[in-house]
Amino acid sequence: MFNAIILIVAGFFLLLKGADFLVGGASSLAKRLGVSSLIVGLTVVALGTSMPELVVNVFAAIQKTGGIAIGNVIGSNIANIALILGVAAIITPMRVQSSTIWKEIPFALLGVVLLFIMASDVLLDDMPANIIGRADGLILLSFLIIFLYYIFGLFKNGKSDLDDVPEMSYPKMAVMIVGGILMLVLGGRLVVDNAVLLAGMLGISSRVIGLTVVAFGTSLPELATSVVAALKNRIDLSVGNIVGSNILNIFLVLGVSTSIMPLSFSERAVVDTLVNILFTAMLFVFMFIGQRHILQRWQGFSFLALYVVYIGALFI
Repeated sequence: MFNAIILIVAGFFLLLKGADFLVGGASSLAKRLGVSSLIVGLTVVALGTSMPELVVNVFAAIQKTGGIAIGNVIGSNIANIALILGVAAIITPMRVQSSTIWKEIPFALLGVVLLFIMASDVLLDDMPANIIGRADGLILLSFLIIFLYYIFGLFKNGKSDLDDVPEMSYPKMAVMIVGGILMLVLGGRLVVDNAVLLAGMLGISSRVIGLTVVAFGTSLPELATSVVAALKNRIDLSVGNIVGSNILNIFLVLGVSTSIMPLSFSERAVVDTLVNILFTAMLFVFMFIGQRHILQRWQGFSFLALYVVYIGALFI
């Protein structure tokens, strides 16, 4: 147990340093390419911080542990909004771009609603069990292509907003971005593996482990990256990271894992998906309450409080 705790601490250190490298390298890349930090957050950073979820889910699909795979994605998406954006908004109020409010957030909401429909075989088709099959996975990957096409349009029209970012050479940027991603993946893996080991000793179900320990562990890169970005006043990078990661978790991570192996979806997991829909819809509604297009500190506290209540309910 002592060794596991030491490895978890080492994982946290790698996550924090990896996030710092990734934010620095991605910001410099955005400046060099002449595009906005939001675009880089939606692509390079979101993909990098979603790698732990992808790695965990591929192994979970191969090992036929659907509870871990499903719980990881849903739990990560819930944590990304309620925990990570909540913490980032508490650190500094976050102004959200109009395109994010009207396009990226609704796209993230579409993804989780689509997942709810796919997972409701018992409710909608009177089937004996809820299964997300390979055909569903291919549909999710098709929506990923649509999202990437949208991002390509942003690249053509985006303008840089990073005049104060120091310039780096391409080799140095590559080392920082790739090195940061590798550190995030390794750090997340260390935290997840050893946290699951500790949680398993307590006899917790795979669904709850997936929604809490694994989801939190694989969301640590997003947490570290978004907090560092918020502290450096890279608000668009922070928001783009979270929204982009949630989109990729549904369309890429679940799309790939269910294409490898169909996953069973428990009725309780369907309820968790509804919670995911609720938090995503709240993020959209919050943009029009109080200061428009700003995620305020009281809203961050609200997200954080609701997340604590949700996690507590899982163990009751």
